[in-house]
Amino acid sequence: MRKLQYMFMALAALCFAIPAFADGGTGAASLVPIGAGIGMGIAAGLCGLGQGKAVGSAVEALARNPGARAGIFTFLVLGLALIESLTLFTLVIVFAKVK
Repeated sequence: MRKLQYMFMALAALCFAIPAFADGGTGAASLVPIGAGIGMGIAAGLCGLGQGKAVGSAVEALARNPGARAGIFTFLVLGLALIESLTLFTLVIVFAKVK
């Protein structure tokens, strides 16, 4: 519970800091590339965690019911493709925003 409170306090502090950087990058140093890198790192990391959980659940389901291999495999591949597309969309946004 304590960690959750610290996380929400950090997010609140970041939200209050946003107006300080709202000049659109016209200052001496633009923070857009840094933010894009952090966003891409977060997206890739969380998609990796999601893929690991999906594969783990599929392996567990196959261990419980080997006869359902075709259906599980189909939904596993579909789910992994959708999870990976989130990372690719983030990469496209990074390329569009960073000049």
